[in-house]
Amino acid sequence: MGFMNSINIVGSGLTAQQLRLDIVAENVTNSQTTRVENGEGAYRRKMVVFEAVSGRDSFRAALAQAANGLIPNTVQATPAAGGVRVTEIVEDESPMKLVYDPTHPDADEDGYVELPNVDMVKEMADAMAATRAYASNVTALNTLKSVISSGLEIGR
Repeated sequence: MGFMNSINIVGSGLTAQQLRLDIVAENVTNSQTTRVENGEGAYRRKMVVFEAVSGRDSFRAALAQAANGLIPNTVQATPAAGGVRVTEIVEDESPMKLVYDPTHPDADEDGYVELPNVDMVKEMADAMAATRAYASNVTALNTLKSVISSGLEIGR
């Protein structure tokens, strides 16, 4: 069932972009947080790292099975469909912003407060890119549903 692989690919994209939007929301929410839970200074911006999941091995496996007289996509072969996965969520190592405010409770002995390295322009750009990628995956899913529906109409 090749269309199931397509659904899995689109689903992986939807899941990955949703997580990306969640991380952007966390960054925006903590854009003024000067103290984190474990006491290691200001909040650090987080980023999502994606990795492509190659579907090439599934073709190779199907070809090898066909050469050996086996039927592809049976129990013996469970090929990976491809798609994308999140490998990790990393912290942005760019420098923190320093603002002079000696009245702030988290100010150092010189009166400077360390603010998060969250740049609202970057966050909005990331949110727009993730939203567009999510919308593209929804469009692909709707197109796939239409193709499947048209295929089922042939049998009538």
